[in-house]
Amino acid sequence: MKKYLLAAGAAVTAAVAAAALAAPATAAPAQDTTSAPVAASVSAAPSAAWRTVRSGERVDAGGGYTLWLTRQGKYWTGPDGFEQFRSVVDGNLDLTRPALSHQGEGTFHSGVYGGPELPGRVEVTDAEGRVTRATLLQLPGRPGWGVWYAHTAPSDHDVSVAFYAADGRLLVELPGIYA
Repeated sequence: MKKYLLAAGAAVTAAVAAAALAAPATAAPAQDTTSAPVAASVSAAPSAAWRTVRSGERVDAGGGYTLWLTRQGKYWTGPDGFEQFRSVVDGNLDLTRPALSHQGEGTFHSGVYGGPELPGRVEVTDAEGRVTRATLLQLPGRPGWGVWYAHTAPSDHDVSVAFYAADGRLLVELPGIYA
């Protein structure tokens, strides 16, 4: 089942909303691998945790997934070729506070992160505690939001997702539902 989750707020607690949108697919746990962040090429500190991409630039996320960002939000396609969109301008994400969303399709996880804090990292954690560090993408000029993505191992369990500031503080967490 494709999942669309959203959390916003300065506290660690998160408001989570879910909607089923497609044929069944399970959210999957993380592998014991960590993908290193890619340094930004535009007006960021040398150790920036995100990669800066041009509006509309297609990013191969692996596994048949492609992502791209525009000023309106996050677009992506999967192996089925079906184009999907997550808006950042429709009012569903309050970017005046730390915000995080999660879209899970089998072993591929992605979402939007944002808010006034400089982003540090996004981590996906499975029910067994295995952590996968997501890759972060952002448009030039620090628009206050970006996109994250990660691949995890197959599982029948959900995952939790956490967004950290550049200084290491936990900003928002979407808890997993471990049945």
